[in-house]
Parts: sequence; structure tokens; C-alpha cells
Amino acid sequence: MSGRALVTGVTGFVGGRLADALTDAGWEVRGLVRDRSRARGLDYELHEGDVLRAETLRGAGEGIDVAYYLVHSMGRGGGGGFLERDRAAATAFAQMARAEGVERIVYLGGLGDRPESEHLRSRHETALALAEHGPPLTYFRAGMVVGARSESYRTLRYLVQRLPLMIAPAWLKNATQPIAIDDVLAYLVQAPSIEAREVQIGGPDVLSYGEMLDRMAAVLGLRARPRIPVPLITPWLSSLWIGLVTPVDAGVARPLVEGLAVPTVVTDPSGAALFDVAPIGFDEALRRALAEDG
Repeated sequence: MSGRALVTGVTGFVGGRLADALTDAGWEVRGLVRDRSRARGLDYELHEGDVLRAETLRGAGEGIDVAYYLVHSMGRGGGGGFLERDRAAATAFAQMARAEGVERIVYLGGLGDRPESEHLRSRHETALALAEHGPPLTYFRAGMVVGARSESYRTLRYLVQRLPLMIAPAWLKNATQPIAIDDVLAYLVQAPSIEAREVQIGGPDVLSYGEMLDRMAAVLGLRARPRIPVPLITPWLSSLWIGLVTPVDAGVARPLVEGLAVPTVVTDPSGAALFDVAPIGFDEALRRALAEDG
């Protein structure tokens, strides 16, 4: 299947790769960008607009068959409150898509939706807003996406490379199910041709964050880093610590840590079974990311 696709976040980690993958699959791509000057060098049609300013979205969906929604605040923009911003942005985008005849929205959200994580709750409520106000929705739910530019991968790599010894909060023991960026893209590209509402996706390995740190060390050729148990450290303190020792901004690290503070694993594989994707393991995903990252 091919047609015309609108991709939000086309200058970002997932969006840029998705636009290339869709083009390779025969799709015509239009990118939605907030600032056209930041998108120089892209070979796609561009629409300049901000999902928080509904009037700027007019025309973005004209002639579009499927729209990919890859927008989330992730703690950026200062002072929290990103749940409300994400909900408002999703509503504006969905209303535009419905009004302009877009046939389907495809959204990449997160696994897990416990209320103690504002980040995970926001990702889920974004999906609810898209479904309520827009055309039919395919809602992908993934845990950590492993790729050279993902914030989660960068956090893992720099923690291992920069710290000979680590503190070990309780959340290091929680289970998660990471997935390689190439596999995420395979699901997203196939989405327009498959009738599915909610699709939980993950790689074949279910690991704790502590185990992922050890796997990262092994792939980097380093010894596993000893960890000092500090069970009572809060996600807020953990995010400050990550912000100090890695290039990841503390405002971004906090929702990442909050997401790790609850299990994020596939509980219903039936949706993913509809797709022709055989996800690779975590170690191979790391090797591919490291090869690209240099």
C-alpha cells in the first residue's frame, strides 16, 4: 500500500527515520514542522504549523491518506504540565485530520499507563484524545526504543561510559521490553494496510533497567558497573543525577525515569501478530545503534 502521508516530528528521532522509510516504500511524504528553517535539507513537502496553535494546522491534512502523530512534550517547555499540553495538541491535530478528510491517524505511544507516571498517563490520554476527535486511530504502544538518537539509549550509554560505580534506585529492578528503532519503523510503515486499533510492540527480551546497563557495558567492551542500592531515591532526584552525568536534560530524564518506575512490558501480543515483523534482540539493537553512533 502507498499513498500520501503526513508525518509530525519529521526533524526528530523517529519522525525523520519514518519519513525516509515511507518514501522508500513508495509513499509521498509531507512533514509537519514548527519552524521551516530547522528542516533545511529535507526532501519532503513541508507544512509549517504548531499543534498547540490550531489555526496553523489548516491545510496540513489536505490530500493526505494517513497521518502519523509522533508529538509529545517529554518534560520540555518548563514547569511541568505537559499532560494538558499534550492533550490539547492531540485534540487540535485530530480535529484538523477529521475536517480535512484524513483516513487514519497512526500514533506511537508508550506501554504502561499507571497514574503515578505523568509521562505514561499523558501518552495514553493523547491516544484517547486522538481517537475521540479524529478519524480511525491505530495506537502503537512501545517501551524503550533503541536507536542512536533516542534519549533512552543515550542515557544508557553515557551512564555506563562515564560512571565506574552507580547508585541503584529501586526502579532499576522493574521489567521493560525494549524494541529496536528499525522494528518500530517496520510496524509503522505497515500500519495503513492493517486494521488494528491498539498494538503493543516490544522486542523478544524482557529485562530490568539494571540488566540493560550490564548488557550495554558488555556491548561496549566494558566490565559491568557495580551498583550501590539506594532504594528510596525519588524519580526527581534520579533525573537530576542523570542530568549531571549524561547529556540528557534533567527535564527530559524525569519522565523517562517515571516511565521506568513501573513495568512497561507487552501484555497483549495479539495486535502485533497481525504484522509481518520479527523483532531483533536487545543486544543486536544496541550493536546497530552503536555502529551508527560511532
